[in-house]
Amino acid sequence: MNDKRIIFVCVENACRSQMAAGFARYYARQMGLAVEIASGGTRPAEQVDERAIEVMRERGIDISGERPRAISPRELKEFDYVITMGCAAEDVCPADFTGRARDWGIEDPKGKPLEVYRRVRDEIERQVKKLLKEVM
Repeated sequence: MNDKRIIFVCVENACRSQMAAGFARYYARQMGLAVEIASGGTRPAEQVDERAIEVMRERGIDISGERPRAISPRELKEFDYVITMGCAAEDVCPADFTGRARDWGIEDPKGKPLEVYRRVRDEIERQVKKLLKEVM
């Protein structure tokens, strides 16, 4: 069986998509899934959001070594699932994309209190678990 390829996308690739990729890698390992996980942004930030790193550490997942990166519509064609976090999906999903594209509509916590980051993290975790069960 071919490995499934999943990419999580948001504008800066500094918070929500990084958390989603972190959870996906963690739970895919636990579930023994053969999946490739990536993340990217349409206008990547310089670094991963410190508060995102902090709230993921609370769950035992370290995303501090990740770096935001740009993605192109051409690159997205290589993925079976393109998951946008609720930010400008039209910028990242080309019309001829052949996989499954979804927008999770998750609030951007940037610049908000830590409790918002935690709420966003928990919603991303629920969505990732649901997605990985579907991919199985």
